[in-house]
Amino acid sequence: MEHWNEGVLTMDQVSMKLDQSATETTKATYQRLAAVYDMMEILPERRYKPWRARLWRAVEERISPADRLLEVGVGTGKNMPYWPRDLDISAVDLTPAMLRKARARAQDLQFEVDLKLGDAQALDFAENTFDFAVATFVFCSVPNPVLGLSELMRVVKPGGWVFLMEHVRSQNNLLGTLMDLINPIIVRIMGANINRDTVANVRKAGFELSRVEDLGMGGIFKMIVAQVMDASEASGN
Repeated sequence: MEHWNEGVLTMDQVSMKLDQSATETTKATYQRLAAVYDMMEILPERRYKPWRARLWRAVEERISPADRLLEVGVGTGKNMPYWPRDLDISAVDLTPAMLRKARARAQDLQFEVDLKLGDAQALDFAENTFDFAVATFVFCSVPNPVLGLSELMRVVKPGGWVFLMEHVRSQNNLLGTLMDLINPIIVRIMGANINRDTVANVRKAGFELSRVEDLGMGGIFKMIVAQVMDASEASGN
């Protein structure tokens, strides 16, 4: 299989890198945290809410009522208050306990949505199913983030869009090194890596970056907007 562009992994290469043990560990971590997750996030969410609103406004600027949207890593449903109404939305999460909370929130908000268990690294959807995909603070915890992003590439149609909100490794040398040092502890406790280069991972997965916006904390928090290119266009043919 051909590379989409220089430095991009082929899908065959990526598919060989699914680490089932790491995935089960991540699943167990969030299953354990689910009961208290929203409580733990009360203070951070005060910062995140305006960013969520900004991201979903950007989605609404491009989306049309006929489009299908996938949210990966729906968690407890924190994005649901910002979802566009009267849209065909599917959402997946790795963790049963998180998904139960998401179902309850969807019911409270009177959303009819296809909510199902699913691994971002192995999405149970056909190719070219969706026009848009959204994930917020997800690819910090996916064991193989490039594999997960490549799955979005597979299920989103050529010309479709992916919107991400992520925290990444600081470009400040001192802070970045500190994040590297404490990352194993954070992963063990919270399941999330704090030192990933998600912008680079989006490129590796083969997306065309359209917009990378620094949201706060000196560029640690970012909104990333990327487009799925037709394979022939991406390879320059």
